[in-house]
Amino acid sequence: MIEHRLIERVIRLWEGLLDTVEEGKAADTELLAYGIDFMHTYADRCHHGKEEDILFRDLKKKNLSPELARILRELVDEHVISRNTVKELSCARERYIAKEKNALNDILAALKVIVNLYPAHIQKEDKRFFIPCMEYFTSPEKEAMIREFEAFDRNLIHEKYKSLVKGMESAKGVKPQK
Repeated sequence: MIEHRLIERVIRLWEGLLDTVEEGKAADTELLAYGIDFMHTYADRCHHGKEEDILFRDLKKKNLSPELARILRELVDEHVISRNTVKELSCARERYIAKEKNALNDILAALKVIVNLYPAHIQKEDKRFFIPCMEYFTSPEKEAMIREFEAFDRNLIHEKYKSLVKGMESAKGVKPQK
């Protein structure tokens, strides 16, 4: 839930960007780029990754109440919507920079999806899901999950920058090293 507070800060920045663009001003492509990287790496890969790869995986082994099982499915669906919308936003940003005609409308549409999705998504997780689902785990299971979360976080930085270097090598025609 601590990670949600940082995600909320980016959503607030994007709400401001959305207001600015709706007023007819230019889109801040730098803010979009930083936000897209944040949403892809931190919100989706790190935060959603831990939820989907660890917490949700372990919850699926439990006999959840129908309500929690329903919320779990909704959360996974919302992660997919977020992931796809951030990809759309990234493409729209590139098209906007290239001065394509409808790119700004696509930026607006994607921003609206994200800024409307996340507050409700976070509230659902914080208020109706995370705390009740912890009752399904023993103390040793929770401790093991925390250790797995920490290992996940440690490995993520290496994953991100190995991918970045591989992309730079590819762009320069250099054969990637292992």
